[in-house]
Amino acid sequence: MARHRQGRLGEEIKKNISTYLINGGIKDPRLMGRIITISSVEVTSDGSYATVYVTPLVLSGEDREAVYSEVIEGFNKAKGLIRNKLAADIKLRYTPELRFKIDTSEDYGRHIDELLEEIKRNEGR
Repeated sequence: MARHRQGRLGEEIKKNISTYLINGGIKDPRLMGRIITISSVEVTSDGSYATVYVTPLVLSGEDREAVYSEVIEGFNKAKGLIRNKLAADIKLRYTPELRFKIDTSEDYGRHIDELLEEIKRNEGR
């Protein structure tokens, strides 16, 4: 599969899954009551797998790991439904197998910012 086709397919999958979340196409209660961003989708070169990176909004007072676990469970439970909807909406001969992962890049960026701020404070002494 050409690299640009993988990118287009990933963007199409991202757009459709986001639409399913917004329009209530996914009825899992673990996903319906949350604000979830589909960060990116990476499709393998042969198009057999698509890794969907999700970022759920974690409210203050909530356990981050518990929320991440709950959201991944919800997506894994709805995986078949999502794949069937994608097959109907994106006319493909073969719909990729979906894998869901939490996108931790935002947390990592926040951690780096905190370290840089700490370095600035220490230099000022």
